[in-house]
Amino acid sequence: MPGRQVLLFGGSGTIGRATALALARRGHQVRCLVRSLERSGISQTANIELLEGDASDPRSVRDIAFDGKPVDAIVSCLASRTGAPGDAWAIDHDAHRTILDCARDSGVAHFVLLSAICVQRPLLAFQHAKLAFEAELRNSGIGWSIVRPTAYFKSLSGQAQRVRAGKPFLVFGDGKLTACKPISDQDTAEYLARCLDEPSLHEAILPIGGPDDAITPLDQGEMMFAAFGLKPRFR
Repeated sequence: MPGRQVLLFGGSGTIGRATALALARRGHQVRCLVRSLERSGISQTANIELLEGDASDPRSVRDIAFDGKPVDAIVSCLASRTGAPGDAWAIDHDAHRTILDCARDSGVAHFVLLSAICVQRPLLAFQHAKLAFEAELRNSGIGWSIVRPTAYFKSLSGQAQRVRAGKPFLVFGDGKLTACKPISDQDTAEYLARCLDEPSLHEAILPIGGPDDAITPLDQGEMMFAAFGLKPRFR
C-alpha cells in the first residue's frame, strides 16, 4: 500500500517518538505537532516533518496541524500529563474532539487512537474522559482503531531507584493480587502503525499487551533485584 499523509499528535512523548519512526519506516509521510521543536526529541527527516503548536489550542490544531493540507490518517498518542480532572477532560477529551472535528472537515479516512486498558473499569477522571472520546470517535463516521495497551515497561520501573539504593520493593498484600503483560514503547508504536495498513485492525477496540506471560508485582520485584544483583526484599 502506498504511503499516506499521516498527522501525528502526542509525538514528543516516548511512545509518540517511537510511533513517528514506525510510521516513517512503513513509508508514510508524517507531520507531527509538537509544543517545542527544540525539546521534541524527534529529528526531522524526509518522512517526518515537525510543526510547532499546542494540541490543546483549537487554532493550533486547525491552522498549524491541518493547515489546509491533505491528511489521509490521524494517529494520536496524546494524553494528559497529570490525569487530574481538569487536565484529563481538556486533553483526553476536548483536544481530541477538536482534532476529530478537523479530521471530519478535512476528509480524513482513518483515526488511530492510543487509549488505555484501564478504561474498561473507569473510576478516575482521565479514564472517563478517554472513554467519552472513544464513544465519539466510534460514532464519527470516520474509520477508526482504538488501541488499549496494558502497563508499559517504563511504568513498572518506578521503584528502580529505591531498589538500587538497597530499600525493599513495595507490594500490596502478597504481591500476587494482580498481573499484567507489560509492553515496550517500540512494540506499541509498531502496533499503532499496523492499524493503518491492516483491515483486520479497523473498526475495532484492540486490547494489547507484551508477548510474554503475565507478571505480578512480586515477579516485577524479583526481576528488578536480579537485574541489580541484589537479594530480594519486599514490604
